Amino acid sequence: MNFVARISRSPYAFDPDRGAEARAVLPDAKPEMAGVIEGAGGSSPFLLSLMTRDADWLGEALDGAPETAFGGILADVRALEDADLADGLRRAKRRVALLAGLCDLAGVWNLEDVTAALTDFADLAVDRAITSLVGAEIRRGKLPGIDHDAIGTTAGMTVLAMGKMGAAELNYSSDIDLICLFDESRFAPDDYTEARSSFIRATRRMSAMLSDQTGEGYVFRTDLRLRPDPSVTPVCLSMDAAENYYESVGRTWERAAYIKARACAGDIAAGTAFLQRLTPFVWRKHLDFAAIQDAHDMRLRIREHKGFHGPITLEGHNMKLGAGGIREIEFFTQTRQIIAGGRDPDLRLRGTIESLAQLAAKGWVPDEAAAVLTEDYRAHREIEHRLQMVNDTQTQDLPKTQEGFERIAALCGRDPGELRKDILRRLTRVEELTEGFFKPREGGEAPRELSEVSRETIGRWRSYPALRSERAVDIFERLKPDLLARLQKAAKPDEAIAQFDRFLAGLPAGVQVFSLFNANPQLIDLIVDIAATAPGLALYLGHNAQVFDAVIGGGFFAPWPGTAPLTEELATRLSELDDYEAKLDAARRWMKEWHFRIGVHHLRGLIGADEAGAEYASLADSVLVALWPVIVAEFSRKHGAPPGRGAVVIGMGSLGSERLTAASDLDLIVIYDAAGVDSSDGRRPLPSRSYYARLTQALVTAVTAPMAEGRLYEIDMRLRPSGRQGPVATSLDAFRDYQLNEAWTWEHLALTRARAVAGEPALASAVEDFRRRLLSSPCDPAKVLEDVTDMRQRIAAAKPLKGEWEAKLGAGRMQDVELVAQAAALMAGHPARLIPDQLKAGVDIGWLTEGDVAALTASYRLMWRLQSSARLLTGDVLDLQLAGQGGADFVLRETGYSDVGTLAEALQSVSSQAASIIDKTLGRVPATP
Repeated sequence: MNFVARISRSPYAFDPDRGAEARAVLPDAKPEMAGVIEGAGGSSPFLLSLMTRDADWLGEALDGAPETAFGGILADVRALEDADLADGLRRAKRRVALLAGLCDLAGVWNLEDVTAALTDFADLAVDRAITSLVGAEIRRGKLPGIDHDAIGTTAGMTVLAMGKMGAAELNYSSDIDLICLFDESRFAPDDYTEARSSFIRATRRMSAMLSDQTGEGYVFRTDLRLRPDPSVTPVCLSMDAAENYYESVGRTWERAAYIKARACAGDIAAGTAFLQRLTPFVWRKHLDFAAIQDAHDMRLRIREHKGFHGPITLEGHNMKLGAGGIREIEFFTQTRQIIAGGRDPDLRLRGTIESLAQLAAKGWVPDEAAAVLTEDYRAHREIEHRLQMVNDTQTQDLPKTQEGFERIAALCGRDPGELRKDILRRLTRVEELTEGFFKPREGGEAPRELSEVSRETIGRWRSYPALRSERAVDIFERLKPDLLARLQKAAKPDEAIAQFDRFLAGLPAGVQVFSLFNANPQLIDLIVDIAATAPGLALYLGHNAQVFDAVIGGGFFAPWPGTAPLTEELATRLSELDDYEAKLDAARRWMKEWHFRIGVHHLRGLIGADEAGAEYASLADSVLVALWPVIVAEFSRKHGAPPGRGAVVIGMGSLGSERLTAASDLDLIVIYDAAGVDSSDGRRPLPSRSYYARLTQALVTAVTAPMAEGRLYEIDMRLRPSGRQGPVATSLDAFRDYQLNEAWTWEHLALTRARAVAGEPALASAVEDFRRRLLSSPCDPAKVLEDVTDMRQRIAAAKPLKGEWEAKLGAGRMQDVELVAQAAALMAGHPARLIPDQLKAGVDIGWLTEGDVAALTASYRLMWRLQSSARLLTGDVLDLQLAGQGGADFVLRETGYSDVGTLAEALQSVSSQAASIIDKTLGRVPATP
């Protein structure tokens, strides 16, 4: 569709005489076109000068589609000889400016079309210039070791477009921000200095070719000052030097600048690879709310430097840097991207409008706010373009005179009074919306008078690592009154403050966490709740504060997704990383967030002990299933693929029965089947037995090794055949032989809860088939009961009760009931893994009565709820003094009792009844099934 058919609006002539002069440039133009030409030339001296200078070209360009005309300009630039480049680029720039200006004023192109066209031309102009100039250096032999074939890729030199050019958002009279780098690895060490000098020369000449004003005009004002430390560094740096700078002293504003960075000229592949390597600098792996304060400080510095203070006054107001202006919207958007983009790659976008849309889609910005900011951003940018069209100046200042406003209104085709009202309304709206985000949170409820104990506790805080820096202290002091007021609302304030002290003491640094609290006050309620209820969880948070990210990230309080979706999520995350240790650390971060989620859900009553136990087990399953292939792949890289049918990881004990606590370790064994293959086939082959033994050790290391993100779980492999004396990995044949001919009764009892968790599915099925056959084969009930009785006595002697709140050990308590249930399953030949199902198997063979099962189940259920609560609260046997009033209230809620004394009586009563039943039952031999 041609230009005329797409006209949707028209400027009017501020100066009728100039308008008539413009109309005379194209005397045969159709009325719609004539109106646009007259309005543009009559209000913009710059556009009038361009029309006059390129009248013949303009007439031809406007006869067809503007995209065709623009494509023709680019084609002409590509066809330029190097000798004609300087003048040719200037002619092309004039025509792009004229075409884009008219398309903008007439509504033929929207804002994104205009800025994209300006950016596309800038990309091509920079690429032609740097390719030509580096090519000249190569032809003169100034780049050692480089032949003419490298001209096309500029011998590894790349140009990064920053700011608006990087985001394809160039304004009408924009300068261009560039960073020039070269790949030092392409040169021998002795040639580095000479190569660098050559690239510096080419960069300076490129800047001059683009920026210098000649009789043909200029191409783009070029700014090279966004490079690292521009006051002391050359205009073109090695990539290695740039990386070292950003890794060591890079600042938040530089991270924000690289959100929009894009390789635009020269060796695009090298530039893109550099930006990829810079990803950890720009996008932090944790939510980065400290960026809010950094951005706020930057805003204040800009306002101070430019003198932008006080209420908004339109005369002379800067549409870019002033209150409510373009930069406010960009800061708002980029800061949110920096906060969350490290965790969510979908937020790593360059354009402001597309970024706002994605932030809204991901829940980081309310839909209404995103819509308002998008609308006002477009409106602000259009005013910016009109300001610059008047005289082709890089200005964002509104006019200071009524005449000036009337000229801008004419370019907009609007009434001057209405335009003023609209601009003021939008500036005010943006300022109000963004100021609330950036301004540090103040106020909150004032704390009451503190006790002497709490004052003493608080007095220690300034000595903690988290409060070492002035910035951390500044943020924390703003939070402290509100934080203390909330802590004082706990049932026992001194206890709550003491538990928060444990959290604070464990924090290695404070700026990020305190910034997180400052930006998300709901997290203060959560940490207060945890401090007042679960000291173990508070201590855990002190060492793993990054798990708060999960609370902010959305979906934290949604129902449990299930093992399969979790496994897929973790596997996908691991697949995106190349480095093995990075994968292990990523698994740790991921697991800890979900682990924390379960604990909070349990603490707040969203789930009970049974659901929590199942979710902890589901989480462990997901970790093992997703991580096992990663471990195998890394091991195989050195030693070749697993020989034979591979291996399977078997969960034993609580993991096998899918019931873990917050502090559970993992009981595992590894079974493999080499299928007659003697050794692996790799760079460093291993005999099959050694291969699987070392693969198992790799599994243990991957899960238990303390890394930057801590460890995943502790692993216990003592349930493997022959215990500590047996090999860490057992062949399927050896496992079968051992279980059939050598295993003790306790090992068959343990097998009742064995479950394949990860590894080769076919081998897992073979192990499960054998387990079922073994359990269903005849056994000697009298021997089983004799051995179980002996085991009870040994356990009682070796592990006495730790106190009245012990839930696991002791007569009639959890482990005692589990022994009876496993014995029932073994004697009944039943494959059940869960305690209730195993006890029911005892009824089926006449060994237990329904009354026995009811009493044993009641004891087990109460003990489990106590155990699950205690492990969450304190990580060990319940310590009511440590747990405090909040912890005691949580335990009472979980167990269903009104006070601690009644609960203690119930524990004694149900365990005594269960112990009595177990004593009688172990003396009663059932008939053989």
